[in-house]
Amino acid sequence: MKAAVLFSGGKDSTMAIYEAILDGWQVECLLSMHSENPHSYMFHVPNIHLTELLSQALEIPLIRATTLGEKEEELKDLKNSLLELKGSGVDAIFTGAIASEYQKSRIDQLCQEIGLESHAPLWHRDPENYMRELIKLGFVVMITSVAAEGLDESWLGKIIDEDLLEELKYLHEKHGLHIAFEGGEAETLVLNGPIFKKKLRILDSKKIWDKDSGHLVIKDAVLENK
Repeated sequence: MKAAVLFSGGKDSTMAIYEAILDGWQVECLLSMHSENPHSYMFHVPNIHLTELLSQALEIPLIRATTLGEKEEELKDLKNSLLELKGSGVDAIFTGAIASEYQKSRIDQLCQEIGLESHAPLWHRDPENYMRELIKLGFVVMITSVAAEGLDESWLGKIIDEDLLEELKYLHEKHGLHIAFEGGEAETLVLNGPIFKKKLRILDSKKIWDKDSGHLVIKDAVLENK
């Protein structure tokens, strides 16, 4: 059976690839939706351009599609891409949804209309256990965007490890922060992991901070042998 994965380069969509492979699916391609709206309801925006390098690192072809990122309208752009995937022989779409009913329900509906299976292998996983699993498996996850109380500029560029996870647990208890960032508290980029054939190295980046939120703009990156 052939699958495609809706891919942003972040931890959840990367883990969805891992789970699809583990389940025995043949991952034919990655679908990356590039939104012109930085506040898209559906799609990850920070450093989405790096999906091209990451697809090379994973040795899985990338299909790049664009959208204006307007609420609900962006679903039409996604539907067109899914129709093309079905036409090419793809049987199922995998996503990294954990708790967002908004995203999952809309993708499920699109897949039902088109005749594709919709799989969200991370759905309703315990956030702390999930983050520990990412670390244990060897995924190198960098924080590239923050927008929550307790997450300041110093968090940009940090790698998620056991010590950082303890800090996130504390912030969860103090401020209610979702440990896996499903509330939009942060965005991530995966640099390496067990399914990577090469690893991503950041050569040049810049922190952009505005009052109480910010993001890391990655200007240059290369692939290196593991």
